[in-house]
Amino acid sequence: MTGPDIRPNIILLSGIVGSTAYGLAGPDSDVDRLGMYAAPTEAFHGLHPPVAKAASIVKTDPDFTPHEAGKFAHLCLGGNPTVMELMWLDDYETFTLLGEELISIRTAFLSAKKVRDAYLGYATAQFGRLERREDGSFSSDTRKRTAKHARHLMRLCHQGFILYASGRLVIKLDQPDAFKEFGEKVADGGIQVAADLIGVYENKFDTISSVLPERPNEEAVEKWLKRVRWALLKS
Repeated sequence: MTGPDIRPNIILLSGIVGSTAYGLAGPDSDVDRLGMYAAPTEAFHGLHPPVAKAASIVKTDPDFTPHEAGKFAHLCLGGNPTVMELMWLDDYETFTLLGEELISIRTAFLSAKKVRDAYLGYATAQFGRLERREDGSFSSDTRKRTAKHARHLMRLCHQGFILYASGRLVIKLDQPDAFKEFGEKVADGGIQVAADLIGVYENKFDTISSVLPERPNEEAVEKWLKRVRWALLKS
């Protein structure tokens, strides 16, 4: 007697994200890949469904992190900047019909408060890392990490506010050198420069109206997810 014929996971969308996509990669930068996959629908009826931590697969050499469609949707509805950027890339390494359908409803995941809280929250977390290193005794490696965290602090503020104000997530930065220079300046001890930037963007978010709705369009997202589940249902 053989076991059940469980269909494999199917990658629906994948691409290169992170510093390479932003235009901030240096000679030592890793190439990060992000993906969204669909588990077979029948897998959700077993003892160990692919949810929570089990819904994310972390691979190395090369680095690749795909999230199951359901988890991916929930992360994006929460405004997660790292995951959400997959829907806004210019190029993809894996591109399927269901992935294309996801991209077509990418604005359905957006809401003003979630975007503000997520992007400013991530930027503030990066600032916290910078503050904890403010002792003037940077090693070479620590200095590199500090510059990197500062670059991404600025990027998160910049991308988040454009998304908040225009409803469009810009992945490729127009002036990457400005972000690199900012990182070097902070790594040279300019921690106050980072604090001032956070303050500027907090004021922008507070004083400029967003084009985004108060709540995401969960109905559109759920319809897409049900199409994924139907497509992966074992006949």
